[in-house]
Amino acid sequence: MIPPARINARKQKASEVTVRLGATVGLVPVLQSLGVDPSRLLTEAGADMSLFANPDNRVSYTARNHWVAHCVARTGCHHLGLLVGQRNTLQSVGLVGLLAKYSPDVESALRSLVRYFRLHAQGALPTLAVEGRSAFLGYVTYVPGAEANDQIEDAALASEFNFLRELCGPDWNAAEVRFAHRKPEDVRPFREFFRAPLRFDCEQGAVVFHSSWLRRRLREDDPDLRRLLEQHVEALEMKLGDDFAEQVRSILRTALLTDHASADEIASLFSMHSRTLHRRLAASGTGFRELVEESRFAIATQMLADTDADINHVALVLDYADASAFTRAFRRWSGSTPTQWRLLQGRKRTARSRPGS
Repeated sequence: MIPPARINARKQKASEVTVRLGATVGLVPVLQSLGVDPSRLLTEAGADMSLFANPDNRVSYTARNHWVAHCVARTGCHHLGLLVGQRNTLQSVGLVGLLAKYSPDVESALRSLVRYFRLHAQGALPTLAVEGRSAFLGYVTYVPGAEANDQIEDAALASEFNFLRELCGPDWNAAEVRFAHRKPEDVRPFREFFRAPLRFDCEQGAVVFHSSWLRRRLREDDPDLRRLLEQHVEALEMKLGDDFAEQVRSILRTALLTDHASADEIASLFSMHSRTLHRRLAASGTGFRELVEESRFAIATQMLADTDADINHVALVLDYADASAFTRAFRRWSGSTPTQWRLLQGRKRTARSRPGS
């Protein structure tokens, strides 16, 4: 079992992870459009309404998610995250979005978005992968157990959809949109917005599109302005700090899902030898194997809680020989079987969704 002290430390760490309010300020007009008083609902959830006046204000990841979960429960709108994300543009992610806008081409823009996203938000990150003719602009969270991660993913995928439309122009269309959560009871709002095939219960959320769009030149390309923006964001990155263990942790989830999570492969992403990777992690008070186990547990709990994927599939995703091997590992992590854990989470989810909860 993962020691309680380690779990408590991760919860404390999660409470320190912060996000800019830029992509969340749309929650206020969305609540108004639903006919409810945003001030009343958000104050009930513990939010300080004055924070919403400045999109550069930062709040904890867990607090932001709690606000969203509270608003979903009170309004009964289970596509609230989608509605918030529909309002976002590159401007919503601040300087990171501005740097993307003034890039030479779509791929450079998306690479900048991925590279500097932690200046906008911690606890989650976009990913970019290319496989032949398909490009995948994904989104993963790495704060296990946070409320409303499914709503945040919906908001992020809608935002990414808008970013791509903004960069590529009105002729751009998604080939598919994938969600790392179960299929909602009402998929109509998703179909109406994305107008593309939808897949649920996936290992990772992503907007899928033809890779040829990555080569599209951007009309706003301004090398001089881009250099100034790069200097600014790099200075902000230094100010934010260098939590190396957290950077490795943020990468591991995607690496595990794509079977590229060896110490050598992760070290190469930081342009260092694996011995240096182990040494720097030890200096941070942790180890590579420990982070891998934490990340496996995070993926497992997310898939068990948010999707209807069967146990065999979860075991396959995590590269276990069979469901029995995965069950033994999960019992070691949590003290219960995957089936028992999923049933308990289902009861908690039902209790949270009741009016007045």
